Amino acid sequence: METNFGFAHFISNCDVMGKGVLGLLLMLSIASWYLIVTKSIANMAAHKQADAFLKQFWDASSLQEMRAKLGTENNAFSELARQALAIDSGTQRGMGKLLAAGGMAEYLTRVLRNGIDQEAASVEHGLTVLASAGSAAPFVGLFGTVWGIYHALVGIGMSGQGTLDKVAGPVGEALIMTAVGLAVAIPAVLAYNAFTRSNRIWLAQLDNFAHDLYALLTMGEKKC
Repeated sequence: METNFGFAHFISNCDVMGKGVLGLLLMLSIASWYLIVTKSIANMAAHKQADAFLKQFWDASSLQEMRAKLGTENNAFSELARQALAIDSGTQRGMGKLLAAGGMAEYLTRVLRNGIDQEAASVEHGLTVLASAGSAAPFVGLFGTVWGIYHALVGIGMSGQGTLDKVAGPVGEALIMTAVGLAVAIPAVLAYNAFTRSNRIWLAQLDNFAHDLYALLTMGEKKC
């Protein structure tokens, strides 16, 4: 009588350890795809908002006009501009405080740098999970494969039948674990690399905008 082997048959014959490995891989996959989808949507929305804000910012006729519009904006670039313009408008009141020691230019530099650092920490959210899934999932799958092959060989030994048709099915099913591990790891690695590159470009643009703000507020304020 011919026996049909497959993933469903493998699941039904898994012990607690095998099902635990599959459960871990499933959780890593769900977490990875959740982050891939949500971060992709959030990044597209953030880039669209930032492009619109930058166009509006540089089209403004004065800093006063831009201050009035900042209350309706909510993105990394507008937050950086809001912090910088708040310093500019409150310079005389805050210059006597230790926070502003070193002068307005030094104070502005620290605020802009802190704003960029905060955004860098924000955009890195979730990347640790993707990196962990990408690096650990193949080894988790390999562990499941080794465990499955061990039990398959024990079963074959107990049955006393070591022919190819008796060995191929159980061992082939155990190798499914490796395939599942790779299926979890590959999207996570690709997404991690894509998000890392996107974050690097995003932070470079934010850094350039911070330099422009610094020059505008320390050198070009009287012209505005």
